[in-house]
Amino acid sequence: MGAFSIWHWLIVLVVVLVLFGGGGKISRLMGDFGKGLKSFKKGMKEEESDAEVKGDDADKKAIETESQETVAARETEKEKDKASGS
Repeated sequence: MGAFSIWHWLIVLVVVLVLFGGGGKISRLMGDFGKGLKSFKKGMKEEESDAEVKGDDADKKAIETESQETVAARETEKEKDKASGS
């Protein structure tokens, strides 16, 4: 009870083969599945590369902003030193 015997699996296999029209149709179906999987992987790879490019741009902008802030802070310190030195 509850467990399938070999005869049950054979009957299920025959029904599946009859429903899908034999080996030719199953192989086409599996080929389409493989193409879909390949396309999905390609899309994921492109999405990751786009994210990396966007991430690189964000990193560059952050570095530029940080360097501008550093330069501004140094200029402010120089002005303070000149004002206190006079």
